[in-house]
Amino acid sequence: MPSGTEFHALRHVGGTLRVLDQTVLPWEERELVLRRAHDVAGAIRRLSVRGAPLIGVAAAYGIALELNAEPGPESLERACTLLKAARPTAVNLAWAVDRVRAADPTGDPQLALAEARAIEAEEQAASDAIAAHGADLLRDARRVMTHCNTGALAAPGRGTALAVIAELAERGTLELAIATESRPLLQGARLTVYELNRLGIPHELIVDSAASGLIASGAVDAVVVGCDRVAANGDVANKVGTYGLALAAGAAGIPFVVAGPTSTVDSECPSGEDIAIEQRDPEEVRLLSGTPLTLPGTRCRNPAFDVTPANLITALVTERGVVEPAAVAPT
Repeated sequence: MPSGTEFHALRHVGGTLRVLDQTVLPWEERELVLRRAHDVAGAIRRLSVRGAPLIGVAAAYGIALELNAEPGPESLERACTLLKAARPTAVNLAWAVDRVRAADPTGDPQLALAEARAIEAEEQAASDAIAAHGADLLRDARRVMTHCNTGALAAPGRGTALAVIAELAERGTLELAIATESRPLLQGARLTVYELNRLGIPHELIVDSAASGLIASGAVDAVVVGCDRVAANGDVANKVGTYGLALAAGAAGIPFVVAGPTSTVDSECPSGEDIAIEQRDPEEVRLLSGTPLTLPGTRCRNPAFDVTPANLITALVTERGVVEPAAVAPT
């Protein structure tokens, strides 16, 4: 279980994958023990494990778990198919699955585990680099807004966008982190505030609808968010509500920065129009922790993500450095 300011959202221990159940945070720190690929896929679908880089790492370990129980190419393909279908928008998941498959198509459990560990280590190193590059870019920002959750609960290491905020705080230049609640599942209110509190970073929580007005009022110096998929033209899919923040930041003339590892870049996806947007259960909108928020049977739309055009993004911060959105796709 986590202790102190540092913790791991997942860890491979004794042939199992142990993950913090993010559906019950911040009220309970419960660890789930996952033993097979279907356990990992289920945890990803119900958001017990979430965050684009983290679900990629989890899926990689999920393949290793399955092969540990049933080695061989048929088991490998079955696990890959199951895990890739768990969530459609974040490209990190398919990227990690394809890497493990390519490492050894025969389905050797030890080779799969070695590749999963390599992916986790690379993503952790990327997190540290993103934090440094992002903090260099936003060195003059004192009040920084962020959306959804992009810390250690979303990626190995310190995270992505929240890692930038943490680095600014560590350097002594950050006055305030402003977190949106991030409806409908409140990843900002539940998870980002949980992490900011553990890190001792001064913060405020706002309702999503207050964000644009605060930006317009001059109360925010920069906005930094994560990403679930970056198209080849620099368009970005991220938590629903991101597009509105980009529009508000552009109108106010403040930086709107996207932070994420290069594993989030999909060079085979031409533009944001080609990104599949996950549509989640309408009950997530109708209910909050089982309590009705509206009349039963009310028709609800629940897109998990939206797409922000590249021309609204000041910069993309990856482990390789700071680039203009259209220049991020690897060659």
